[in-house]
Amino acid sequence: MRAPLAASTATLPQAPGFPRLLSALPSPDSVVDLEAHLTHWGDLPLHSARSGLLDELDASGLRGHGGAWFPVGTKWRALARGSRRTVVVANGSEGEPASRKDELLLTHTPHLVLDGLSLAAATLNASRVVLYVPARQVDGLHRVVHDRRRSGIDRVEIEVIEAPDAYLSGQESAVVHALNDGPAIPTFIGLRSIRDHGVRGRPTLVQNVETLAHVAMISRYGGLWFRSLGTQDSPGTMLLTVTGRWSEPMVVEAPLGAAFRDLLTLTPQDADRYWGALLGGYGGGWVSIPDLLDCRLSEESARQLHSSLGAGVVVLLPRTHCPLAESARVVRYMQRQGAGQCGPCIHGLADLAAHLEGLAFNPASFRRHVPPILELCNLIDGRGACRHPDGVTRFVRSALVVFRDEVEKHLRHGPCAAIKAPALLPCPTHDGQDR
Repeated sequence: MRAPLAASTATLPQAPGFPRLLSALPSPDSVVDLEAHLTHWGDLPLHSARSGLLDELDASGLRGHGGAWFPVGTKWRALARGSRRTVVVANGSEGEPASRKDELLLTHTPHLVLDGLSLAAATLNASRVVLYVPARQVDGLHRVVHDRRRSGIDRVEIEVIEAPDAYLSGQESAVVHALNDGPAIPTFIGLRSIRDHGVRGRPTLVQNVETLAHVAMISRYGGLWFRSLGTQDSPGTMLLTVTGRWSEPMVVEAPLGAAFRDLLTLTPQDADRYWGALLGGYGGGWVSIPDLLDCRLSEESARQLHSSLGAGVVVLLPRTHCPLAESARVVRYMQRQGAGQCGPCIHGLADLAAHLEGLAFNPASFRRHVPPILELCNLIDGRGACRHPDGVTRFVRSALVVFRDEVEKHLRHGPCAAIKAPALLPCPTHDGQDR
């Protein structure tokens, strides 16, 4: 089951206008209803959406916070140039098990997300607007949308549609396939992009809910205001789901460009308490604690460490847990979450999972020789029907590098005692329980 949500900015230096997305929350467990939302943020400026919002998005430098980090202004302009009515989708499926930021926004301050969704509809002349969320959130968001409908805030009615609770359900083409009554798995549409030929063959925008919440802020305060925090290349703030640093997973808002050592209050002495850190989630990669301490909160800095910010996941792995066991569980989970459309997904990931399980739990089977894991990764890379297998190989490669000493110890001396520790990284089954 998912752990209780918590939100905090207390670990970070305070600055004017910060926090942003979480500033309306008087306490971590509060819920901002429509009246409180309008009191805090004021009316939604829909009247200016068609005339000036695209310019403000360009000026802001906002990039998508769902994992791709693509410039939002560029993405929206590609749709605005067309003459056909669009479909706009707020993607809150959050299939990444270690991420909680989208759920926090939709549960505690949903009107900020819906403001951004309504602004996207007005800017792009949409005739259909969809909020795509997991089953556990559908009822609550139906009530939120009903409150907005009674107040007449949104020009186009918002549909709340259930997203399957699966890792790949939030991938852009999987979202469109699900809304076209197919399974929520990545699909291929030839040379036509989803922006041109998406839901029911119409131009379609699929945008992460955190990104839409930032759009709602930019519409009120402008692009230059958005740039007053962050850096020139990485402006604004982002939400991070941090696991392993505090007693429960915590959603933290931080200015982009901040040092990880500051936002996690880490010191060099903390290096002895952790094996490493996972950045970006299960399609990201492990980094060492010294590298994390020197890293800045930006996609470019994460990529220099052969990882990614992804959807804003940071997991610190304590030495009370076996890093090989944790990695093996994740790879097996990712293998089971594959779309089953290609050999690398069906066979390659199964072999990777078996090798990682062997290293963690039965290293004697390898007779002290490292199994051909890297060779298998090379065979999988770039050959999948989607990017899912490539994300898994990145995760595996990073584990072999960061935890190389543990690999050697397991091969020489057998499994460590820490393999019996409860799993830190969530790997939910179809019934919602963690393995």
